[in-house]
Amino acid sequence: MLIQVGELAKRAGMTVRTLHHYEQTGLLTPSARSAAGYRLYDLAAVQRLHMIKALAQAGLELAAIKEHLDCGSLSLSDLLVQQITTLDTQLRTISTLRERLVLLRDELGSGREPDLESWLQTLELMKMYDRWFSPQELQTLPFAEQDEQRNQIWQALVIEAQRLMQESCPPDSPSAMALATRWMERLELDTAGRPEFLTRLNEMHATEPQMRAQTGITPEIVDYITHAFAQSKLAIWARYLNAEELAFTREHYFDRLMEWPGLVSALHQACAEQTDPASETGQKLARQWLELFQSYAGTSLQTQQKFRHAMECEPHLMKGTWMTPPVLGWLQQAIGVMMQARTPASR
Repeated sequence: MLIQVGELAKRAGMTVRTLHHYEQTGLLTPSARSAAGYRLYDLAAVQRLHMIKALAQAGLELAAIKEHLDCGSLSLSDLLVQQITTLDTQLRTISTLRERLVLLRDELGSGREPDLESWLQTLELMKMYDRWFSPQELQTLPFAEQDEQRNQIWQALVIEAQRLMQESCPPDSPSAMALATRWMERLELDTAGRPEFLTRLNEMHATEPQMRAQTGITPEIVDYITHAFAQSKLAIWARYLNAEELAFTREHYFDRLMEWPGLVSALHQACAEQTDPASETGQKLARQWLELFQSYAGTSLQTQQKFRHAMECEPHLMKGTWMTPPVLGWLQQAIGVMMQARTPASR
């Protein structure tokens, strides 16, 4: 089946002159000509035109498109997959915008019209998130969504933390440890379980005064929650360790605590990319994990086994780690390879 140039231009939403230009540049040549001299295009030509338009929408110049298509590096199937992915991203963006507009409409409809400062703070917050996260990442980051219920949950957590601190409630008190646990569970949920999001949110709070002003989460609150959550884990380890082992852990637990999110993020990436646990990258991550683990557990194999036993028996110890079963399985393989390499060959 062949289609004339005028019909193709009409169906493709472009001008005949554009198709003539494509022919002159060698980008899209007619498949044949009719007896009257009209340009005719077959299925292959129409498919090529589809790819031309898709690549042009992606921002490529015509010369680059011609070079790209002539070398045959991109199949029609691959291009369709890319277009679908792009459309999915656009749909998520539209959906997020719709949610924000619905929220504003509902607030206005209920008589709770936001004041000028509220509008300005919302704009500033959106701008901050745009600086730290890509549009694609913002689609999967719950914190970036305008969710009144989530905002109320975090506001309640912050108020409770402020109250406990004002009352000089120690981090190892039941109230503080319970709050810290709820805080960390919510934080893991609202970062979509992605440690790289946690790392950037921490950086945002450290460098963006407006972020701290809007959330009420000060460095003092973060430090209080961090210590209270650590105390909740130390209380569990106390049931598995002897006095000397526990004293060592208490003394050194915070030494390298802030290095964990970056390492866990790298572990997630290695697992997602299906990096070979025995590769140089895999073994480097295994060594880093062991080094951080030993910084508070010590080098005694017997003591380390107590920690592993506690991790297996106490679900609370896995909270706030951002470690998923697939990532943990990948890490265990990498550590297994590392330990096997360190074991002298049997004779």
